Amino acid sequence: PVVNEFGINQRYVFHSFVVGKGNELAHAACQAVASAVVEGKPKPYNPLFIYGGVGLGKTHLLQAVGNHVVAKIPTARIKYVTCEQFTNDFIQTIRMGHGKEFHDRYRSCDLLLIDDIQFIAGKDGTQEAFFHTFNHLHQNDKQVVLTSDRPPKAIPALEDRLRSRFEWGMIADVQNPDLETRLAILDAKCRERSFPLASEVLRFLASATPNNVRELEGALNKFIAYVQFHKVPASVEVARQIIAQLSALPRKTGITPKQILQLVSDFFEVPIPDLVGKSRKKELVGPRQIVMFLMREEIKSSYPSIGHELGGRDHTTAMHAHEKIRLE
Repeated sequence: PVVNEFGINQRYVFHSFVVGKGNELAHAACQAVASAVVEGKPKPYNPLFIYGGVGLGKTHLLQAVGNHVVAKIPTARIKYVTCEQFTNDFIQTIRMGHGKEFHDRYRSCDLLLIDDIQFIAGKDGTQEAFFHTFNHLHQNDKQVVLTSDRPPKAIPALEDRLRSRFEWGMIADVQNPDLETRLAILDAKCRERSFPLASEVLRFLASATPNNVRELEGALNKFIAYVQFHKVPASVEVARQIIAQLSALPRKTGITPKQILQLVSDFFEVPIPDLVGKSRKKELVGPRQIVMFLMREEIKSSYPSIGHELGGRDHTTAMHAHEKIRLE
């Protein structure tokens, strides 16, 4: 089966993860954590907290840790769940009066992996349960790895005691892959499927899908399916047709970062070059922070990508702007 008894997809392993500038730190940290668990050494980063936007490989890295450990120690006690599953487990045990069973299930782990931990925000009972679970595991030198779409400081309605614990170990972000990484990902996927493509086709697909790995793989899959079904050459022209079709599909928001920039620029009558520039004039700072807030709220951009759109600013600047506008 693709998914093992721990709920981990066995295809998500380290050697199938393409490393690039945007994810090399998170990748190295995950490998270090997995090795420490296998070798029984003190944990270098506990917890390990990985954050970034949608479709950038956080779940792949998280489950690769689990797959590495179980491959080396088949008897290891590993628990992989999404935050939603953890919450549902907790609610169910409250209803059924099986609190001890819940504690045994989560506190007996050698390795606890939780995806999308940001969804614990605002759920007081679940936060309480996780707080005690985390403390028990940490005090017994058991490894915890978490993923989120944002860093701990930017998770709203999160208890301070949890926020501080999320920051105890190491925080690593995963950013959008650069062109070279996208090319490497496409090449690896083509080799997996024994479907080699000419370099110009790979480069076109990589250049046309810059947002995340999930979109990149989707474009490749659609391209391969089209070529095989219609029995046409795997050319750049066909790739251009596929990308045009994908671009025409309605998106959830239909809004791009550039459109948000233009909207705020028009509303405040501030030129876009000034919005993304370095000036700290008061008449620019407010509109710039509103741009960052809207990118986060309306299209769920990651903080690193927001900083990139606003002239290459640090992700902490985007976090501060979002929090400031949210509280006003």
